[in-house]
Amino acid sequence: MNENAASAQASTNEAIDAASPIDAPQSMSDVVSSLQSTFLGIWEAFLQHTPYLLAGLLVLVFTWIAAQSVKQLTRRALRRASVKASLQELGERLVNILVWGAGLLLAAMFWFPGLTPTTALGGLGLISIAIGFAFQDIFENFFAGILLLWRFPFENGDFIECEGILGEVEDVTIRMTKLRLTSGELMLVPNSFLFKNPVNVVTNRTLRRVEIIAGVAYDVDLEQALVVIQEAVESCSTVHSSKAVQVFPQGFGDSSIDIEVAWWTQAKPFDVRQSRAEVIIAIKRALDQAGIEIPFPYRTLTFKEPLQIQPLTAPDC
Repeated sequence: MNENAASAQASTNEAIDAASPIDAPQSMSDVVSSLQSTFLGIWEAFLQHTPYLLAGLLVLVFTWIAAQSVKQLTRRALRRASVKASLQELGERLVNILVWGAGLLLAAMFWFPGLTPTTALGGLGLISIAIGFAFQDIFENFFAGILLLWRFPFENGDFIECEGILGEVEDVTIRMTKLRLTSGELMLVPNSFLFKNPVNVVTNRTLRRVEIIAGVAYDVDLEQALVVIQEAVESCSTVHSSKAVQVFPQGFGDSSIDIEVAWWTQAKPFDVRQSRAEVIIAIKRALDQAGIEIPFPYRTLTFKEPLQIQPLTAPDC
């Protein structure tokens, strides 16, 4: 029995020794030797791959040079074609992205020799899907910016209004549009917001029609009032003479006959406010000079039973 137990213990020790391919270090010199051999292996592997690393870096350098050159050529070609500035910027960015994409793919093939264009494109597709779900809003604004730049419904210097936001377009980028509000603040509007909602391009044309409502008393000569108002509006310097001034009675108000007055002026918001102020002052002055009343609101009170009016008597002293 003792011989069998000794034989079993010896077999167990041999199995443990066989299952342990790396001997435990017995001293500090063994630890240092193990570390040296590990770093030496890493260094040798680095030296073996150094040509591939250098080749990949050279590819990136040539990619940068090619991207700058192609960007300049694209800019010149688009300028010769009289393309708008927003489309020129879009074309330059797309060309730059394509050149850098090809350069990075070629550099990756040098750094990872087992990588092929097919596997690289397949992996890029999977990565793109994952990134697309993670950054959905960013890509939505990106593609909306491309469509806005391509369709160019507005450009720098235009005044636009969208969902109550009114401002001057300072720059249209791939991700956002910079608006300078009439109050002076700078607002960054996501392109997807402008793409999804109706946008009113205020300065799409140089002229804009402005309307106000004027009121005259019921007992005045209405035809005379219309002539006076029209002449007053036509005399204003901010009213454009190429468009006719329109003056029409609109309806019967509570205390006046309402008259709609429409004219054309410059399209920018400041010009519109300035013209409206000048026209209102001119109409008020002309009606006053003609003796035509601009009535205050009148109220007529009706009682079901007659009121008993009694004279006031002085109190007895």
